[in-house]
Amino acid sequence: MNRVARPLITSVPGVASAEISGGAPPAMRIWVDPAKLSGRGLTASDIAAALRANNVQAAPGQLKGASTAINITAGTDLRDVESFRQMVIKGGDAGGLVRLGDIATVELGAQNYDARALSAGHKSVTVAIAPTPDGNPLDIVSGVKALLPQMQRVAPPGLEVRNQFDTAHFVEASIDEVAHTLIEAVAIVIVVIFLFLGTFRAVIIPVVTIPLSLLGTAGLMLAFGFSLNLLTLLAMVLAIGLVVDDAIVVVENIHRHIEEGASPIEAALLGAREIVGPVIAMTITLAAVYAPIGLMGGLTGALFREFAFTLAGSVIVSGVIALTLSPMMSSRLLHARMGEGRLEKALERVMHGLTGRYVRLLGRTLTTRGAVLMAGVLILGASVVFFLGAKRELAPQEDMGYVFVQTKAPQYANVDYTARYSAQVEALFHKVPEYADSWFDVGGTGGANIGFGGIIMKEWADRTRNADQIQAEIAGSTSAVTGVYATAFQDSPLPAGSGGLPVQMVIRSADDFPEIYRTLEAIKGAAWGSKLFAFVDADLAFDSQEAHVSIDRAKAGELGVSMAEIADTLALMVGENYVNRFNWHDRSYDVITQVPQDRRLTPDNLGAFYVKTGSGSLVPLSTVASITINPQPNKLPQFNQMNSATISAVLMPGVTMGQAVDFLKAQPLPPGTTVDWLSNSRQYVHEGNQLTVSFAFALVVIFLVLAAQFESFRDPLVILVTVPLAVSGALVPLYLGFTTLNIYTQIGLVTLIGLISKHGILMVSFANEMQHTHGWNRAEAIAHAAAVRMRPILMTTAAMVAGLVPLLFAGGAGAASRFAIGIVVVMGMLIGTLFTLFVLPTIYTLLAGDHRAKAQATSHHAPSDGEPAHA
Repeated sequence: MNRVARPLITSVPGVASAEISGGAPPAMRIWVDPAKLSGRGLTASDIAAALRANNVQAAPGQLKGASTAINITAGTDLRDVESFRQMVIKGGDAGGLVRLGDIATVELGAQNYDARALSAGHKSVTVAIAPTPDGNPLDIVSGVKALLPQMQRVAPPGLEVRNQFDTAHFVEASIDEVAHTLIEAVAIVIVVIFLFLGTFRAVIIPVVTIPLSLLGTAGLMLAFGFSLNLLTLLAMVLAIGLVVDDAIVVVENIHRHIEEGASPIEAALLGAREIVGPVIAMTITLAAVYAPIGLMGGLTGALFREFAFTLAGSVIVSGVIALTLSPMMSSRLLHARMGEGRLEKALERVMHGLTGRYVRLLGRTLTTRGAVLMAGVLILGASVVFFLGAKRELAPQEDMGYVFVQTKAPQYANVDYTARYSAQVEALFHKVPEYADSWFDVGGTGGANIGFGGIIMKEWADRTRNADQIQAEIAGSTSAVTGVYATAFQDSPLPAGSGGLPVQMVIRSADDFPEIYRTLEAIKGAAWGSKLFAFVDADLAFDSQEAHVSIDRAKAGELGVSMAEIADTLALMVGENYVNRFNWHDRSYDVITQVPQDRRLTPDNLGAFYVKTGSGSLVPLSTVASITINPQPNKLPQFNQMNSATISAVLMPGVTMGQAVDFLKAQPLPPGTTVDWLSNSRQYVHEGNQLTVSFAFALVVIFLVLAAQFESFRDPLVILVTVPLAVSGALVPLYLGFTTLNIYTQIGLVTLIGLISKHGILMVSFANEMQHTHGWNRAEAIAHAAAVRMRPILMTTAAMVAGLVPLLFAGGAGAASRFAIGIVVVMGMLIGTLFTLFVLPTIYTLLAGDHRAKAQATSHHAPSDGEPAHA
């Protein structure tokens, strides 16, 4: 593995490291028999001295003549097991020669035996591959898989080399699901547009916008160096509903002029001229709303930068197409006789009837403005309740196709103990009906008492249960395994930084460790009692054991036993330290002396080791030392150069990261004690509020953009008044528990700002035009604008909602995040559209500016601003 697999894997572009688990580099292991050693009058120091004297890796140099140079090699080192066995330890006296093989078992073994690995129940060696910060997981996995046949060819007989597990499979499956969703969304949007327009000739115009906008967006992505990944594909799914909006508005306006008697070319020119201002305003507004997301820092910015700029690019491209290609196509495809078909007539009757009912309802609404305002205030109050009551997390938990399990044995347990019980846990994986593969590693960086593994499940389409249900089954079955505490949890769908259990709270203090431990235990007890956590653990505990060798220096001095002799004996017999190195297959490896494991099981074994006195005789170590067992902390951790302890936890099913972090933050701490966070909880604490700031920033950006477009500060207020009302609708499914407040739902809320603003722009710009050209007052102008713009508003809402329907019924990999963003935008659009049609006209009559042209004021009678007009 070290000579072939690791060099090959680390050569793959994007690989940062390749850590081997379950195996170790080769070493010459010398298993000393203490009884034979002392029986020959020898100690561990004699073995070390003989090895240093007889196994020397020399570099003699060169012979240099007048014109030649000859390298010198000297056979002063030992290179195979037999040479080490035959090495003389003692000789020349009446007792004859004593060779190393006489007092020890010599074999080519491993440098250490501190780790174990299982693969599908079989012994294995695993290689954990970590990417560089800018490494592409898909490219890395593809590169590593291409190397597997080469590694298999050089592997020993009976050794299988395979790719067991990679997180890129989830990414690939998610991309495939989003690609299918993209196709479904296009088909649904086409059907919805047809149902509104009633003719294929009219449908062709906005439908053509979809592929052209997506191709234009792909060109922008190529220019900016963006990749076709999960988030950019998700941006394209959202873009399907967005890119047809402007074309729908243009086509509907041209169609309206044709119905009023204009020729197709005249209608195209007039309709495009009327709508150019609103379309530009809508395009700039919706593109600007993503600027705060694209400019964010941290993990959220890194994840969503390409998403934001992809959406903004698609909106800009669609706006250009709507003002250029759509009018031209309308002049060729639309004509005055389009409404003569049975379906067209039926649709027109429905739309005229709907418009009539809307106008009557709007008229009543404008006469009861006080009640409308009161309802708006109540809804805003309810939105605060919805927001505060929504569960929070950084990202929704995805079914990633695997479940992790960690086992923890008592602190004093060795690798053999932990591996034995971890194997029992791994065996339970095979009983899960959705089982496809599994692995388990013991030891390594987690320590001898920690095991970590996982079950890989069948493909999403091949099983009916999700990861949450399988996790619950594993948690229940593994609880019956005695000897270790097993906890099942799922991986974060986002890069998790330090890794480990999802919740990690670091307690830092200048106090000593016993004081930190008391604080730690109080928080652990409260966490267990809260019922929020399925597992709670800490890295600081006073449950380790220390075998302390107390030396009677007076007696040692009397016998002539030096401290160096005692230290060398313990290090060479127990410590697994290397004495020197040997060459094997052109590489250098350790030579290690140690007694077999069965000779170092208890403290009494240490006292039986012999040390040499000043006279050359041997005495047991127990003659000059006593061994006592003392408790000690398992470790003395530090964080940012301060004494610390870390609480690690796994959440109960249905509990979010926000609930866990809020609970832990509320726990009392002694003065001078601070906290920090690691793993997924660190992401949540540091990234969770960034999008909230972006939401507020997006409102400011849109307000300034609209103020510049309308040359007024009042009209943008009217347009944006429905945004918080739409947000209240979007928060309802979060409050009811359908999803959580996370980065995906927050992205949906930011998107909602731009979408709802487009409706307001359509209505307010037309009402202002009516004031200016006809001298109507605000009530009359907004009533007429609402009646005329109702159809394009409903059409754009329907197209957007229809494009997101596949997200609401998403399944497979990445379904949770797609559902989260889809449900927010859909609910927000439906509720926001309703408020746009009724609340916005009311606010317009109260806040909008007076755009009537004074110079054109005539004897035309206009009702007062509070009086509704008749369309």
